[in-house]
Amino acid sequence: MGRGRVELKRIENKINRQVTFAKRRNGLLKKAYELSVLCDAEVALIIFSNRGKLYEFCSSSSMLKTLERYQKCSYGAVEVNKPAKELESSYREYLKLKTRFESLQRTQRNLLGEDLGPLNSKELEQLERQLESSLKHVRSTKEQLLLDTNRALTIKLDEINAKTQLRPSWEGGEQQLGYNPQHAQTQGLFQPIECNPTLQIGYNPSCSDQMTATSHAQQVSGFIPGWML
Repeated sequence: MGRGRVELKRIENKINRQVTFAKRRNGLLKKAYELSVLCDAEVALIIFSNRGKLYEFCSSSSMLKTLERYQKCSYGAVEVNKPAKELESSYREYLKLKTRFESLQRTQRNLLGEDLGPLNSKELEQLERQLESSLKHVRSTKEQLLLDTNRALTIKLDEINAKTQLRPSWEGGEQQLGYNPQHAQTQGLFQPIECNPTLQIGYNPSCSDQMTATSHAQQVSGFIPGWML
């Protein structure tokens, strides 16, 4: 009577689980060794227990070399193919930029009057029109710059002339507005009465004659001052 089929599920009993792990681990390591010897194969086996303990077997001299070989075979192809596409796209972009750069260099040399031999008549005419357009633009820019400079200088000269004209007129006005006592006396509203300023009490014949002449002149003119009313 044969042995029954074992159901593959986690062993709940801790002791039974540890015993089964040790037996099957040893059997797996033995099978890996037999495979490497019988078939001359490079075998690497790595086992971690539930407690994190490491068990390994490698038929070669170094486990690291076997892992590097595995990484190159498994992931290297994908990583190499992917950059290959990106490299191809970048190379095409590089060729476009290189062609554009060479074209710009050739155009620059043509504008400087160099390498004109390969150009045909149509290209030469186009180059001539381009040079004329550039020359007109340069001249217009230069003229505008000169006009702006002249305008600024004119404004500055006008300001300087205005300041120089204002200063003499102001100084002349001060001289004219100076005080002149003789002129004030001659142009006064009231003229001094020609009489003796000495105070005298009593009769003064000279003053009496002057007052009589004044009253006579007022009667002739028909005007009587207020103090005589």
